[in-house]
Amino acid sequence: MNPIELSVFSSRIESICDEMGAALKRAAFSPNIKDRLDFSCAIFDAKGNLTAQAAHIPVHLGSMAYAMASIVTRLEWAAGDMVVVNDPFMGGTHLPDVTVIAPVFDAGALIAFVANRAHHANIGASAPGSMPVSGNLHEEGVVIAPDYLIRKGEWQLGLLEKLAGLPAGSLSQDSASDVTSVGDFTAQVSANRVGVTRLQQLIERYGSNGYLRMVEDLNQYAEILARDSLLEIPDGEYRFLDYLDDDGLGNENIAIAACITIKSGEVEVDFAGTSAQVPGNVNCPLSVAAAAVLYVFRCLMPERVPACAGAFRCIQLKAEAGSLLNARYPAAVAAGNVETSTRIVDVILGALSQAIPQRIPAASHGSMNNLAMGAVYDDGRRWDYYETMAGGMGASPMGDGLSAVQTHMTNTLNTPVESLEAHYSLRVLRYQIRTGSGGTGQHRGGDGLVREVAFLQPATVTLLTERRVNAPWGLNGGGEAERGRNTLNNKIVAGKVTLQVKPGDVLTVATPGGGGWTE
Repeated sequence: MNPIELSVFSSRIESICDEMGAALKRAAFSPNIKDRLDFSCAIFDAKGNLTAQAAHIPVHLGSMAYAMASIVTRLEWAAGDMVVVNDPFMGGTHLPDVTVIAPVFDAGALIAFVANRAHHANIGASAPGSMPVSGNLHEEGVVIAPDYLIRKGEWQLGLLEKLAGLPAGSLSQDSASDVTSVGDFTAQVSANRVGVTRLQQLIERYGSNGYLRMVEDLNQYAEILARDSLLEIPDGEYRFLDYLDDDGLGNENIAIAACITIKSGEVEVDFAGTSAQVPGNVNCPLSVAAAAVLYVFRCLMPERVPACAGAFRCIQLKAEAGSLLNARYPAAVAAGNVETSTRIVDVILGALSQAIPQRIPAASHGSMNNLAMGAVYDDGRRWDYYETMAGGMGASPMGDGLSAVQTHMTNTLNTPVESLEAHYSLRVLRYQIRTGSGGTGQHRGGDGLVREVAFLQPATVTLLTERRVNAPWGLNGGGEAERGRNTLNNKIVAGKVTLQVKPGDVLTVATPGGGGWTE
């Protein structure tokens, strides 16, 4: 393929992922998907290797890219199928992130897959919002091994009822009451249908053989560019150690260690020295660890490198089975996807700062500052809500860090105050930048934010937050950022905790800043 054809093909296939995301956003019911944009869309080849993705959520996309091959080979596929999965030990991340996969056929031959992953605030966990301070996977909600949500075009209503938490038979009788849950699953199906249609049109344009040849060329091109960019990192071994604050069940200063070996454009990341898996939910499957590693090295590649499997062929990782980053079933993993993945990024960046100091930023706020809440009433009504909150970005050689932004493993939006108050019995009293919380230095770290919420009805609240004990670090003499702080009615509460609140109670989350940088 000549360079112009390659560029046009790459743009066309990426645009399909973008259109899938637009359809999902427009069709979804929950603020989590339609407002915060907590979803991701991608295309894979017939073996489950990444072909293209939209610029959505890094932890979603990296984990799908790493684990999709093991999912698609488990099943027999037919036109019209949609398979749903959330099991972290079968290619998922954590249970609220539900993936829906659809095959793409041409003339009876399986050519590709489209997939999307979206966060559901209610997946049947032991606490509203489905992000509990858990000690076991099954406390975190319904575990979905790969199963057919639609089989040859026919909805499997029993499975959909189970996933939506509805009584058996309620959908066939048209008596379902939880419109949001059902609506979000059907929105995911709709997004995949858009992807299937557009990809079939693209395959028809080029022909099956032409399309497959272009995918192969795209991967080869991405691999060449990726290796060339990684050659800019000096050969050697680079090590770094950082700590999670705790696991919510009494285990503190949980180590994450990495040794990065660079040799002639090849990268090996070895997590030897990392803590063994812990009772609390900061464990993660290897796919989540891989997502963090792939994200960092993708950031070091030129923007023109296609986001496909070829870009990652020169990157390998090792993590001992049973360790924090390669946990064994049924380890609790709810916070591993959000908090531990973020700390892995800090560790990889810390190690690379020894090799290429003029390209690496200080630590960002290092937490998704997870807030989950909701209530179940005597008449059967319930509400569930979940959000991640932004913080400060680490300063870099390029300048000061940004304030009050999502960083690294998530790029979701905030939930607008108007949407939050319209959907739930809450009032937002304060939402502002936490001035002065970024680290000092030649370039200052970005500031975190403060979000203060008053409850109008009784509710259950869960916080899963980090950098409340171990501050985000600066680089080259840059200062540490301010740690985060959580309070209920002005009394400090733990970083990972479940609370029962009553009307009039006020929860305040002050998120960490980013570290400073000095030359």
